[in-house]
Amino acid sequence: MPTALVTGATAGIGAAFARRLAADGFALVLLARDTERLEQAAEQYRTAHGVEVEILSADLTTEAGLADAERRAARDVDLVVNNAGFGQRGELLGTELSEELAMLRVHCEAVLRLTRAALPGMTARGRGGVINVASVAAFFPRGTYSASKAWVVTFSESVCQQVAGSGAHVMALCPGWVRTEFHERSDMDTSGIPDALWLDADHLVDAAIRDFRRGVPVSVPDSRYKALVGLGRVLPRRLVARLSARAGSHH
Repeated sequence: MPTALVTGATAGIGAAFARRLAADGFALVLLARDTERLEQAAEQYRTAHGVEVEILSADLTTEAGLADAERRAARDVDLVVNNAGFGQRGELLGTELSEELAMLRVHCEAVLRLTRAALPGMTARGRGGVINVASVAAFFPRGTYSASKAWVVTFSESVCQQVAGSGAHVMALCPGWVRTEFHERSDMDTSGIPDALWLDADHLVDAAIRDFRRGVPVSVPDSRYKALVGLGRVLPRRLVARLSARAGSHH
C-alpha cells in the first residue's frame, strides 16, 4: 500500500487530496495543527476506505513542527503533498513582519525541507513524487503571497529537472480561486470574484493527479486559468504588476 503525506490536510485542497488518495488506496499521513480535526478526518478515511491513517499534529511555522514533518517525510513516503499555507489581506507595510516571515516559512522553507527529505528515498526506489501547491497568483506580482508561490513554481520546476529519469516526479500545482476555508481564515473579501472563476476542490485534485501521472511539471487546472496564466507570461512585467496592484486594491 503506497503512503501519502498531506500537509494542511484537514480542510480545503488538502482535505480534497486526502479524500481522493484514500479512495485510491493510499495509506495517509495527515499533517495539520488541529489535533481534534485530524482525529476526526482519520477516523472518516479509515471507516470509508479501510486505509491506514497516521496523524501528525505540527505547526509548520515552528522549527519543532518543521523538524517533525521533515523526519516523517524521510520515512517510506511515496507521495508528499505540500499544501499547508495561508494568505495575507494587507500589504507589506501594513502587516507584522512576523506574519510575513511565518508565511515564507510555511510556503517556502517547509516545501523545500519536506521535498528534500522525501526525494532520496523516492529516487532510490525509483517511484513516487511531490506535489507542491502554489497558485495562479505566482504569475502576478501581488505581495509576499504571490512572491512565495512564484518561488514554489520555480523551485518545483528546477527539482523536477534534477530528478528527471529517476522515477520520481515533482510538480507545482497552481489553482485559481477554490471554494475552501482559506479566504475566510485570511479575512479576505471575495464578494467581487465572479462565480465563473470559482473552482471545486475535488475537481481540482482530480485534474492535478491526472497531470502528475502524465509528468506535467506545472499544473494549471481549468482552461480559464490556463489562459490567464498564459496572458500573464506574455504581457510586459510592468503592465502585469500595475494590473495586479489595481485588482488587489478592489478587494
